Amino acid sequence: MPKRERVVRMSVELPLWRALAGYRVLTTLYAIGLCATAYGHFVRPWIAVGYYAVLVVWTLATLPRVANAASCTRGFLAADLAVALAGILLTPLADSHERIVGGGPTLPSIWTAGAVLAFAIKGGWRWAAVASTAVAAANLAERGHPARDTVHNVILVWVASIAIGYVVEVARASERTLARALEIEAATRERERLARDIHDGVLQVLAMVKRRGTALGGEAAELGRLAGEQEVALRTLVSGGLVPVSRVSRDAAAGAVVRAVEVADEDGPAGPAGPAGPVDLRCLLAQYACARVALAEPGAPVPLPPAVAREVAAAVGAALDNVRRHAGQEARAWILVEDEPGEVVVTVRDDGPGIPAGRLAQAEGEGRLGVALSIRGRLRDLGGSAEVVSVPGQGTEVELKVPKGAVRARGKKAEQR
Repeated sequence: MPKRERVVRMSVELPLWRALAGYRVLTTLYAIGLCATAYGHFVRPWIAVGYYAVLVVWTLATLPRVANAASCTRGFLAADLAVALAGILLTPLADSHERIVGGGPTLPSIWTAGAVLAFAIKGGWRWAAVASTAVAAANLAERGHPARDTVHNVILVWVASIAIGYVVEVARASERTLARALEIEAATRERERLARDIHDGVLQVLAMVKRRGTALGGEAAELGRLAGEQEVALRTLVSGGLVPVSRVSRDAAAGAVVRAVEVADEDGPAGPAGPAGPVDLRCLLAQYACARVALAEPGAPVPLPPAVAREVAAAVGAALDNVRRHAGQEARAWILVEDEPGEVVVTVRDDGPGIPAGRLAQAEGEGRLGVALSIRGRLRDLGGSAEVVSVPGQGTEVELKVPKGAVRARGKKAEQR
């Protein structure tokens, strides 16, 4: 089947960077508004006007810098903090002493918090502590003494920036954990799909060679022994497998990266008209009908998306293989297809000796994954279920259910591809 790699990026930081960019623009306008309303109180208004001109140009020119963590370099953060500190220290030169003592705002006002928050988002709470401490020292130097409102504002900025920095660090750790979990899930599904294909083909051939070789004896027995060893090794491999290490993007703002291998549906285009139409499940199941396998089907077609119909038919084939292997070549089997309003139900029943209690769990532990992967795994991937009911001496019944809601969703996904 054709495969493709689906890349999923997860990032909780991008919204924070966008919010920071908006905050910087809005607080620049706010600082200019404060200056305009108190322009008559400045002793050297030209200093304030010059600083605000620099602030506007700097804010607008550096908007791309606060778009993500990669663009927000250490050099930019240092320069940005220097602009904020310069505005604080220039306030005594531009404003009157009475307004400063009375609790008047600094030239950058709350724009300073944006520079500190950039440190918090980029480097976490430690960087935020360094930046907020520098701002606190500048505010104390500007006021000349630790007034109540100054101390209040300093502590507020310090606590808020450190808290945001800590939250960012926790979010990054959670993001990496989620990426790891998603990649393990994707790798497990891919491993199960490969295990089903191997079980339906290679493992069954090896098992047959082992049985025939043992029966024939001589050199064939040696060939059968080798086939049996390879069967055991291959079962161990497909039941264990390796899980790849999750990736993390170089750009921290892009978040963790999960790469999952998807197997494209072979629904392919039927020509210029577009994707192929649904397949009648009865046609795929008809190939299993023979002298010892009876097929009971509804009179009307049972349409399913091609990929879904193939998986259901493969699960039925795996169930019939189990009948031949464990109930014997003379066992009879019956396939019943039911097209219910909300789901499609396919039942495979045989007249064999049945399955002893606990045998399925034991077989799965031994790496024999016919029921676990070839039957239950296929139906689980389709959003359905597979139930095995067996009573010793009364045969075995395998009931496969595929909800039509899951079938329609899978069909739409295939069309979108």
